[in-house]
Amino acid sequence: MAILKIARMGHPVLSRRADTVADPTAPEIARLVADMWETMRDAPGIGLAAPQVHVPLRIVVFAVPAHRLGEAAGVPPTVLINPEITPVDSVAAADWEACLSVPGMTGRVRRWLRIRYRGSDLDGRTIDRVADGFHARVVQHECDHLDGILYPMRIEHLVDFGFADEIRRAATAAVGAGELVPEI
Repeated sequence: MAILKIARMGHPVLSRRADTVADPTAPEIARLVADMWETMRDAPGIGLAAPQVHVPLRIVVFAVPAHRLGEAAGVPPTVLINPEITPVDSVAAADWEACLSVPGMTGRVRRWLRIRYRGSDLDGRTIDRVADGFHARVVQHECDHLDGILYPMRIEHLVDFGFADEIRRAATAAVGAGELVPEI
């Protein structure tokens, strides 16, 4: 396994639609996914899309820790190849996001709260799940990379975009006023 270089905002690989994976079971796909896991853990991150490591293929990996879901169990490590997302309903909410390709920054992005996602795993088996809340947010964020979309492109108001440490500092100061500090 290898730690791969992460593409940053402005690199052309992040602004194009990724190519469909013809054979999810191909050995080179398994090697790429192993390297993606290693890279994501090293970064550290919760999810990673192949275009973020300079490979324009429709592959994402993610694992959501239980503490981010407010539940006893998190979302186990998941590989999703050629994913498709469908909103389950029209309810959406804005929340803070960050990205390994936009280091040091954060922004508030509106996303569907409940989605269904489908794709293949490394054995070619179909994955078909419904995701809520932060799990749904992570999947949408990572799949956006496959369509050449970075989260800043989805920010509605630029006042909701800035350096993560500055926003955290401002939020911490606002705690005395009864506000919550965003988990970024």
